[in-house]
Amino acid sequence: MPAPHIVPLPDEGLGNTSYVVDLGDGRALVVDPSVDLRSVRAAASRKGLQVAYAADTHLHADFLSGARQLGTTDGAIVLASAAGDRQYEHTALLDGQDVDLGGLGLTALLTPGHTTEHVSFLLSDGERPLGVFTGGSLLVGAAARTDLVDPDRTVELARAQYHSLQRLMALPDEVEVWPTHGAGSFCSAPPGGERTSTIGRERATNPLLQTSGEDEFTQVLLGSLGTFPAYFLRLPEINRRGPRLYDGAPVPPALTMPQVSALLQSGAQVVDVRPVPDYAAGHLTGAVSIPLRGAFATWLGWVVSPDRPIVIVRGLDQDPAEIAWQAAKVGYDNLVGELTGGPEDWVVAGLPLSSTALLQPVDVAGQPVLDVRQTAEFTTGHLPGAAHVELGDLAGRAADLRGRPVVVMCGHGERAMTGASLLERAGATGVTVLAGGPEDWAAAHGVALDTGS
Repeated sequence: MPAPHIVPLPDEGLGNTSYVVDLGDGRALVVDPSVDLRSVRAAASRKGLQVAYAADTHLHADFLSGARQLGTTDGAIVLASAAGDRQYEHTALLDGQDVDLGGLGLTALLTPGHTTEHVSFLLSDGERPLGVFTGGSLLVGAAARTDLVDPDRTVELARAQYHSLQRLMALPDEVEVWPTHGAGSFCSAPPGGERTSTIGRERATNPLLQTSGEDEFTQVLLGSLGTFPAYFLRLPEINRRGPRLYDGAPVPPALTMPQVSALLQSGAQVVDVRPVPDYAAGHLTGAVSIPLRGAFATWLGWVVSPDRPIVIVRGLDQDPAEIAWQAAKVGYDNLVGELTGGPEDWVVAGLPLSSTALLQPVDVAGQPVLDVRQTAEFTTGHLPGAAHVELGDLAGRAADLRGRPVVVMCGHGERAMTGASLLERAGATGVTVLAGGPEDWAAAHGVALDTGS
């Protein structure tokens, strides 16, 4: 039969890709979908496809799976590793077990490492292998991290990852490689922006496959591990039990000012998703700024509690469904409503209002600077003398940093405003934000960036 048409659906914010496979008979296979199924449904609809199968390569840590939803609402057959012990209806596959897709075949290959129960799915046309959905095993230029299951098993799973990649290397060079994790995913640290590859290309270019053996592979893989959000430790168990089912977009309702006041008094938190300049000009005192963009879900999950109600503040031109689905992807179903109106309305209603100054690069000279980017970003170039605390760690250290005015900065300004809001929530005063990044500052002052740690 002709080669199947495969539609990759990248989620730039999470750094992941799901796939829709046209099986050639009006049906589709979907691999590693999230609970936000909008792109999956749109891709299937464009080609007139009915989702017949939903396959999960592993118990995902960085998003909630949409496989259960597809099984319930679309009648899809859910395919997953038997070792995952999922607590909802699915077809539990053993190593080497084949699934007849009707002309094409899918084979489960046990490839532990990223997780203990991880499987890759080899798609074949008869005896001819076409491609392999490698999930968090073989990635483009990398392999996914092995420290999310149990800190005491990180080395053991790194060694398992080595053997899983060696197993995949037994496939022919021309076999396509379709990973889930890619650039931007905190499950991995691959360079570049390519999200798919081939076995032959990875054999020749993947740095982990150029190592001299299991020991060096393990050392190199473990040396690439950075920090990750705490929700990564919660989601696998939710995915095992089965994520909640949705009747539609979980859009939070509009709240009155008295309702918001009552919620705040009972411990609710405010997340302001408006653009940085709007938040800077006026926001509810104590609100956390997380501008709505691709990375919104990650930072929501990293710096905001999942156990307290969330009140959303958004701009009129921002899509409430987008906010809700991004939150749902990382297990945040505690959005209780949204505050309508604007700063003028909030003042009239008696809600406390604050502002945060934005500084242009030319105006930052001599002030204490706090850089909240990831460590790998910081070491590639930062303002001389800048202090460094990753944004994900800032909430836990905010009380210790509130004693002096500081300019918070990141790469563009969004994470910096999140950091500033966390400091202000902890009681810091005199906090300002650099509008721009280190290169903008260096260009404005004609000064080279520091590349030390």
